[in-house]
Amino acid sequence: MNGNLYLELFGYLGSVMVVVSMLMTSVVKLRVLNAVGSMISGTYALLIGSFPLMLMNVCLLAINLYNLVRLLRVKNHYELVEARADDGYVAYFLQHYGKDIRNFFPKFEGAGSAALAYITCCNDVPVGLVLGTEAGDALDVVLDYTIPAYRDCSVAAFLYPALAERGYSSLRFARAGAVSHMVYLHKMGFAEQQGALVKKLR
Repeated sequence: MNGNLYLELFGYLGSVMVVVSMLMTSVVKLRVLNAVGSMISGTYALLIGSFPLMLMNVCLLAINLYNLVRLLRVKNHYELVEARADDGYVAYFLQHYGKDIRNFFPKFEGAGSAALAYITCCNDVPVGLVLGTEAGDALDVVLDYTIPAYRDCSVAAFLYPALAERGYSSLRFARAGAVSHMVYLHKMGFAEQQGALVKKLR
């Protein structure tokens, strides 16, 4: 390959990263990927002598870095709200996010098999929902769903200790979700145990 082809590929890489960043549901990931893409595209523009394109990417990089600093400085306040699985708001939440929920829980048929609901709120906004049934000091989980903008594991970092404070010793998923959700559960420390995925909370 000659130098010009490498240069073109470098430019395409920057463009692809900027486009892919727009597909991110996490605002932090969007800003990081967009900043890296803008840096690559700006460098490419400098190398080919396109100063208007370079200026645009420098501005985009500055905007992304400014917003990243603001995002990382914000201290999110989480709360766990207990409700019944047949609560009106739970029904609304399930209906509102129904399509996305089915992507991760294709076998989910509603809250009928659950008795309890735990709603995670971030800065007073409901961002996650756990449905399950108590089994001694364990919680048999039917659904553990987080809305797209908060899928950076911060909800789980709050949720699991909060459930432990409620007296639960473990969480148990008897029914497997989609592959992406199974990967998430393993990442969060769930392990195979008697045909289910179990996480010890204490």
